[in-house]
Amino acid sequence: MSDTIQVGAFAGMSRAALEGYRTRLQEALLAFGLGEKTVAVSYTQGTGSRSVTFTPTDDEKIRGIIRQLNAALGVGRRAQRVVFR
Repeated sequence: MSDTIQVGAFAGMSRAALEGYRTRLQEALLAFGLGEKTVAVSYTQGTGSRSVTFTPTDDEKIRGIIRQLNAALGVGRRAQRVVFR
C-alpha cells in the first residue's frame, strides 16, 4: 500500500497527514458535541471593547469530511462478498 494517496480530493497527500487530520476532526467533533467550542467572544479592555468571532460549523460537516478521509484511507470499506464454487 502506497504512503501517498493516488486519487481523489486528497491525491498527493501522505496517509500520515490524512490520519492526522482525521484525528483532529474527531477531536473537534467530540468538543463540538460536548459544547466546548466557542462561537463568539467579546470583552472590554481599558481602551475599548474587543471581539472575536469564529465561524460556526455543524457536526454533519465534520462527519462528512471524516467520511471522505476514511474513504481515501480505505477505512470502513465493507468486506466484499466471496462466493466459493
